[in-house]
Amino acid sequence: MALLEISELKKSFLNPEGFVHEVINVKRFILDDKSHVVLQGESGLGKTTFLHLIAGILKPDAGSITIAGQAMSNLSEQERDRLRATTIGYIFQAFNLLQGYTCLENVLLGMSFGPGADRAFAETLLRRVGLGEHLKHRPRQLSIGQQQRVAVARALANRPRLVLADEPTGNLDHRNALKSVTLIREVCRENGAALLLVSHDREILSQFEKVQEFGAINKISQEETGL
Repeated sequence: MALLEISELKKSFLNPEGFVHEVINVKRFILDDKSHVVLQGESGLGKTTFLHLIAGILKPDAGSITIAGQAMSNLSEQERDRLRATTIGYIFQAFNLLQGYTCLENVLLGMSFGPGADRAFAETLLRRVGLGEHLKHRPRQLSIGQQQRVAVARALANRPRLVLADEPTGNLDHRNALKSVTLIREVCRENGAALLLVSHDREILSQFEKVQEFGAINKISQEETGL
């Protein structure tokens, strides 16, 4: 059963010279419920833009994105925010943790945009990712790997059906990168979430049964149009 369906999705930006630069042109993409898929591709191919469109952070120029039966284009901005808060978890490469708040507070704040704060579940998630002794620590008091674990817990805090992970191991060393991907997948399975992860690390790719080449999905034009 499809959780995410994308059709004829397009997104372009103006470059500094004033030309239209096509970044996304995806004819068709489907992600099944509870499946784990990695998108392979080097930097600069539009993978982050693709995830931002799925999450509703960016609006497409054309095309449709349907998540859990809801067409994003039919939703108001408030409804899109609500769908993102309750249905989508996002693990950013830079983590985007709030430095002035503790690990627990970062997760609780993420919950506040969804059904509401659930302290017991937030603590359970942080213990699950190995941070039970660091609930009151702030991000600057943690290692990079520990900060990412907070980001993983925050992404799962509202029990999303879809988790998006944008190069989540980019800031980690080899050993911690493999451990991190294993953890992300385990926590997604435990919570019944589908996972769409972006990476160009071949060892990370080898951990997945389903790997898709982003360049084969995203048929962008090589031409730029002057305005």
